[in-house]
Amino acid sequence: MAAVKVALFDEKSHRDEVARKLQGENYKRILLLGTSEKMVNKIASRLQLPNPQKIIKIEDIASQEEIDKAIRTRRIEGKHVIPVPSIEIKRSYPNIFYDAIKIFKRKKIPHGIGPVPTMHEKSLVRPEYSKRGKIIISEAALGQLVILCVDEYNKNIKIKKILVKDDKMGYRLVITIDVPYGIQLGGNIHELQQYIIENIERYTGILIEEVNIIIDKISE
Repeated sequence: MAAVKVALFDEKSHRDEVARKLQGENYKRILLLGTSEKMVNKIASRLQLPNPQKIIKIEDIASQEEIDKAIRTRRIEGKHVIPVPSIEIKRSYPNIFYDAIKIFKRKKIPHGIGPVPTMHEKSLVRPEYSKRGKIIISEAALGQLVILCVDEYNKNIKIKKILVKDDKMGYRLVITIDVPYGIQLGGNIHELQQYIIENIERYTGILIEEVNIIIDKISE
Protein backbone atom coordinates (compact mmCIF):
# COMPACT_ATOMS: atom_id res chain seq x y z
CA MET A 1 0.00 0.00 0.00
CA ALA A 2 2.87 2.35 0.75
CA ALA A 3 4.30 1.73 -2.74
CA VAL A 4 0.93 2.46 -4.37
CA LYS A 5 0.60 5.75 -2.45
CA VAL A 6 4.06 6.84 -3.60
CA ALA A 7 3.24 5.94 -7.24
CA LEU A 8 0.05 8.03 -7.01
CA PHE A 9 1.86 11.00 -5.37
CA ASP A 10 -0.54 10.70 -2.47
CA GLU A 11 1.63 12.76 -0.10
CA LYS A 12 1.17 16.52 -0.69
CA SER A 13 4.78 17.51 -0.05
CA HIS A 14 6.00 14.85 -2.50
CA ARG A 15 3.65 15.81 -5.34
CA ASP A 16 4.27 19.56 -4.81
CA GLU A 17 8.01 18.99 -5.02
CA VAL A 18 7.72 16.99 -8.26
CA ALA A 19 5.22 19.44 -9.78
CA ARG A 20 7.56 22.39 -9.09
CA LYS A 21 10.46 20.49 -10.64
CA LEU A 22 8.44 19.71 -13.77
CA GLN A 23 7.35 23.34 -14.15
CA GLY A 24 10.99 24.40 -14.17
CA GLU A 25 12.01 21.89 -16.85
CA ASN A 26 11.95 22.45 -20.61
CA TYR A 27 10.49 19.22 -22.02
CA LYS A 28 8.40 18.38 -25.09
CA ARG A 29 6.80 15.19 -23.83
CA ILE A 30 6.61 13.12 -20.66
CA LEU A 31 5.84 9.46 -20.04
CA LEU A 32 3.51 8.51 -17.20
CA LEU A 33 3.43 4.87 -16.11
CA GLY A 34 0.38 3.31 -14.51
CA THR A 35 -1.62 0.11 -14.22
CA SER A 36 -4.79 1.70 -15.64
CA GLU A 37 -5.98 4.81 -17.51
CA LYS A 38 -7.64 6.02 -14.30
CA MET A 39 -4.31 5.82 -12.47
CA VAL A 40 -2.45 7.70 -15.22
CA ASN A 41 -5.10 10.47 -15.32
CA LYS A 42 -4.92 10.81 -11.54
CA ILE A 43 -1.12 11.15 -11.66
CA ALA A 44 -1.39 13.81 -14.40
CA SER A 45 -3.93 15.76 -12.37
CA ARG A 46 -1.89 15.65 -9.18
CA LEU A 47 1.28 16.80 -10.97
CA GLN A 48 -0.64 19.65 -12.67
CA LEU A 49 -0.13 18.12 -16.12
CA PRO A 50 -2.67 17.96 -18.97
CA ASN A 51 -4.51 14.70 -19.58
CA PRO A 52 -2.47 12.23 -21.67
CA GLN A 53 -2.74 12.75 -25.42
CA LYS A 54 -1.80 9.15 -26.21
CA ILE A 55 -2.40 5.96 -24.27
CA ILE A 56 -0.03 3.06 -24.96
CA LYS A 57 -1.32 -0.22 -23.54
CA ILE A 58 1.00 -3.10 -22.68
CA GLU A 59 -0.75 -5.25 -25.31
CA ASP A 60 0.38 -2.75 -27.98
CA ILE A 61 4.09 -3.31 -27.36
CA ALA A 62 4.41 -6.80 -25.85
CA SER A 63 3.21 -10.23 -26.91
CA GLN A 64 0.92 -12.31 -24.69
CA GLU A 65 3.82 -14.71 -24.11
CA GLU A 66 6.04 -11.85 -22.86
CA ILE A 67 3.25 -10.58 -20.61
CA ASP A 68 2.61 -14.04 -19.11
CA LYS A 69 6.33 -14.54 -18.47
CA ALA A 70 6.59 -11.15 -16.75
CA ILE A 71 3.59 -11.96 -14.55
CA ARG A 72 5.13 -15.29 -13.51
CA THR A 73 8.49 -13.69 -12.73
CA ARG A 74 6.86 -10.90 -10.71
CA ARG A 75 4.55 -13.25 -8.81
CA ILE A 76 7.16 -15.87 -7.93
CA GLU A 77 10.43 -13.90 -7.67
CA GLY A 78 9.14 -10.38 -7.01
CA LYS A 79 11.14 -8.95 -9.94
CA HIS A 80 9.86 -6.21 -12.28
CA VAL A 81 10.96 -5.01 -15.72
CA ILE A 82 10.93 -1.21 -16.06
CA PRO A 83 11.77 0.96 -19.12
CA VAL A 84 14.78 2.71 -17.57
CA PRO A 85 18.49 2.25 -18.45
CA SER A 86 20.45 0.30 -15.85
CA ILE A 87 22.85 3.20 -15.19
CA GLU A 88 19.95 5.29 -13.85
CA ILE A 89 18.84 2.54 -11.45
CA LYS A 90 22.35 1.73 -10.26
CA ARG A 91 23.05 5.38 -9.54
CA SER A 92 19.81 6.26 -7.76
CA TYR A 93 18.60 2.93 -6.33
CA PRO A 94 21.54 0.49 -6.16
CA ASN A 95 19.83 -1.70 -3.55
CA ILE A 96 16.96 -2.75 -5.84
CA PHE A 97 18.90 -3.24 -9.11
CA TYR A 98 18.93 -6.86 -10.31
CA ASP A 99 19.96 -7.03 -14.00
CA ALA A 100 19.89 -5.22 -17.36
CA ILE A 101 18.00 -6.29 -20.47
CA LYS A 102 19.06 -5.13 -23.94
CA ILE A 103 16.35 -5.20 -26.64
CA PHE A 104 17.14 -4.83 -30.34
CA LYS A 105 14.47 -3.50 -32.70
CA ARG A 106 14.51 -2.68 -36.39
CA LYS A 107 13.16 0.75 -37.29
CA LYS A 108 11.88 1.34 -40.81
CA ILE A 109 13.43 4.30 -42.65
CA PRO A 110 11.58 5.99 -45.56
CA HIS A 111 12.79 6.32 -49.18
CA GLY A 112 13.57 2.63 -49.63
CA ILE A 113 16.38 2.37 -47.13
CA GLY A 114 16.35 -0.92 -45.25
CA PRO A 115 15.47 -1.28 -41.57
CA VAL A 116 18.04 0.13 -39.17
CA PRO A 117 18.63 -1.78 -35.91
CA THR A 118 18.27 0.21 -32.71
CA MET A 119 18.90 -0.88 -29.14
CA HIS A 120 16.81 -0.11 -26.07
CA GLU A 121 17.80 -1.00 -22.53
CA LYS A 122 15.44 -1.96 -19.75
CA SER A 123 16.21 -2.83 -16.15
CA LEU A 124 15.16 -5.74 -14.00
CA VAL A 125 14.57 -4.61 -10.41
CA ARG A 126 13.44 -6.23 -7.18
CA PRO A 127 11.99 -3.61 -4.78
CA GLU A 128 12.76 -3.96 -1.09
CA TYR A 129 9.14 -4.80 -0.23
CA SER A 130 9.15 -7.79 -2.62
CA LYS A 131 12.29 -9.48 -1.28
CA ARG A 132 10.85 -12.53 0.41
CA GLY A 133 13.90 -14.73 0.23
CA LYS A 134 14.72 -17.56 -2.16
CA ILE A 135 13.33 -21.08 -2.08
CA ILE A 136 15.83 -23.81 -2.99
CA ILE A 137 14.60 -27.31 -3.77
CA SER A 138 16.83 -30.34 -4.25
CA GLU A 139 16.99 -32.18 -7.57
CA ALA A 140 15.61 -35.30 -5.90
CA ALA A 141 12.59 -33.47 -4.48
CA LEU A 142 11.93 -31.70 -7.77
CA GLY A 143 12.16 -35.03 -9.58
CA GLN A 144 9.60 -36.52 -7.21
CA LEU A 145 7.22 -33.64 -7.94
CA VAL A 146 7.62 -34.24 -11.67
CA ILE A 147 6.82 -37.94 -11.20
CA LEU A 148 3.68 -37.05 -9.23
CA CYS A 149 2.56 -34.55 -11.88
CA VAL A 150 3.04 -37.00 -14.74
CA ASP A 151 1.26 -39.75 -12.79
CA GLU A 152 -1.70 -37.44 -12.09
CA TYR A 153 -1.87 -36.36 -15.72
CA ASN A 154 -1.67 -39.87 -17.22
CA LYS A 155 -0.71 -43.04 -15.34
CA ASN A 156 0.24 -44.77 -18.60
CA ILE A 157 3.14 -42.38 -19.31
CA LYS A 158 6.39 -43.82 -17.94
CA ILE A 159 9.31 -41.60 -16.92
CA LYS A 160 12.77 -42.92 -17.82
CA LYS A 161 15.01 -40.00 -16.86
CA ILE A 162 14.78 -36.51 -15.31
CA LEU A 163 17.54 -33.91 -15.62
CA VAL A 164 17.38 -30.71 -13.54
CA LYS A 165 19.37 -27.52 -14.12
CA ASP A 166 19.17 -24.44 -11.90
CA ASP A 167 20.15 -20.96 -13.13
CA LYS A 168 19.25 -17.42 -12.09
CA MET A 169 16.17 -17.33 -14.35
CA GLY A 170 14.65 -20.51 -12.88
CA TYR A 171 14.77 -24.29 -13.09
CA ARG A 172 15.09 -26.09 -16.44
CA LEU A 173 13.83 -29.67 -16.73
CA VAL A 174 14.52 -32.34 -19.33
CA ILE A 175 12.15 -35.30 -18.99
CA THR A 176 12.55 -38.51 -21.02
CA ILE A 177 9.38 -40.59 -21.24
CA ASP A 178 7.79 -43.64 -22.85
CA VAL A 179 4.20 -43.18 -24.04
CA PRO A 180 1.60 -45.80 -24.97
CA TYR A 181 0.43 -46.09 -28.55
CA GLY A 182 -2.73 -44.08 -29.21
CA ILE A 183 -1.85 -40.88 -27.32
CA GLN A 184 -2.04 -37.77 -29.49
CA LEU A 185 1.55 -36.64 -29.11
CA GLY A 186 1.14 -32.98 -30.14
CA GLY A 187 -1.67 -31.67 -27.96
CA ASN A 188 -1.27 -34.05 -25.04
CA ILE A 189 2.47 -33.55 -24.58
CA HIS A 190 2.13 -29.76 -24.73
CA GLU A 191 -0.64 -29.98 -22.15
CA LEU A 192 1.63 -32.15 -19.99
CA GLN A 193 4.39 -29.50 -20.18
CA GLN A 194 1.98 -26.81 -19.00
CA TYR A 195 0.53 -29.09 -16.30
CA ILE A 196 3.98 -29.72 -14.82
CA ILE A 197 4.94 -26.01 -14.89
CA GLU A 198 1.70 -24.75 -13.36
CA ASN A 199 1.52 -27.32 -10.56
CA ILE A 200 5.16 -27.11 -9.46
CA GLU A 201 5.07 -23.31 -9.45
CA ARG A 202 1.76 -23.26 -7.57
CA TYR A 203 2.79 -25.66 -4.81
CA THR A 204 6.46 -24.70 -4.34
CA GLY A 205 6.73 -21.01 -5.27
CA ILE A 206 9.81 -21.67 -7.44
CA LEU A 207 10.09 -20.57 -11.07
CA ILE A 208 10.17 -23.20 -13.82
CA GLU A 209 11.84 -21.53 -16.79
CA GLU A 210 11.65 -24.45 -19.20
CA VAL A 211 10.36 -28.02 -19.49
CA ASN A 212 11.68 -30.13 -22.39
CA ILE A 213 10.05 -33.53 -22.95
CA ILE A 214 11.82 -36.25 -24.94
CA ILE A 215 9.69 -39.16 -26.15
CA ASP A 216 12.10 -42.08 -26.16
CA LYS A 217 9.68 -44.92 -27.00
CA ILE A 218 6.09 -45.54 -28.02
CA SER A 219 4.99 -48.75 -26.33
CA GLU A 220 2.19 -51.11 -27.34
